[in-house]
Amino acid sequence: FLSLVAQFCCGFFVILILGNFWFLAVLYLLWLYLDWGTPCAGGRRSQWIRSWTVWKYFREYFPIHLIKTSELNPNHNYLLGFHPHGVLVAGAFGNFCTDSPFKNLFPGLTPYLHIMPIWFGCPFFREYVMSAGMVSASKESVSHVLNNKGGGHASVIVIGGAEESLNAHPGSLTLNILKRKGFIKMALKHGAHLVPVFSFGENELFKQVANPKGSWLRNVQEKLQKIMGFALPLFHARGVFQYSFGLIPYRQPIHTVVGSPIPVKQNLNPTTEEIDQLHALYLQKLKKLFEEHKSNYGIPAHKSLIFE
Repeated sequence: FLSLVAQFCCGFFVILILGNFWFLAVLYLLWLYLDWGTPCAGGRRSQWIRSWTVWKYFREYFPIHLIKTSELNPNHNYLLGFHPHGVLVAGAFGNFCTDSPFKNLFPGLTPYLHIMPIWFGCPFFREYVMSAGMVSASKESVSHVLNNKGGGHASVIVIGGAEESLNAHPGSLTLNILKRKGFIKMALKHGAHLVPVFSFGENELFKQVANPKGSWLRNVQEKLQKIMGFALPLFHARGVFQYSFGLIPYRQPIHTVVGSPIPVKQNLNPTTEEIDQLHALYLQKLKKLFEEHKSNYGIPAHKSLIFE
């Protein structure tokens, strides 16, 4: 979805350059230069855009539900680890980038969804994603959000990243997380409480072409992901008037379950051992969250998370 909107915005910018409105393109480039650091400084959200009626229909299409399991004290800052990535990341967008039930379930908290910095280099598109509450996934950006002295900020990071989207097959429970410890270090440096979040149904929205590890397709996808910074899963779902083929996601319910916070004491210079210990605790809490709720959302009892 984001890539399609980005392509449209880039195409519009090219039209300005090639048409009789090149001066507007020049003015925008000047604005882009002056505003370049905003995605790393909290962005520029718009309540008006976040409350568009279209997002209400977007959430109701699947539908998307947000489930609260514990109170989150707004006097603290939090780092929410979102799992899994899926193809669309619909649960993250619907719950944290629109006027969703989040503000009623967690009053006093402002969520910031961190996405790849590459998106903020796209003309016009960057303005849209920032207005929805998205900011850069750079260390500088995460630090800016978590450094709020009065608390009340929640960094939402899709831990598995683009690489995990290649595992987004219906029924898949594989998470790319064993080597991803940067978010743990950021939580320690800022004393931000860690909160595991699991979005049941995220991988059921599309069918992806078979790409087992070691296959030629997977090798090509992984190489392209390293070069471009984002993955290219080959997926399909339903059409507008038929259900056999298309790019519209299937209508499958998404239940995004927000777990209990893991208290984190600020440590400006955490050791590798301290990072590993907190990472292991996070994995334990994430697995516990999944096991406690999987039966509610159609996951067989013998199925468990796989950490890679």
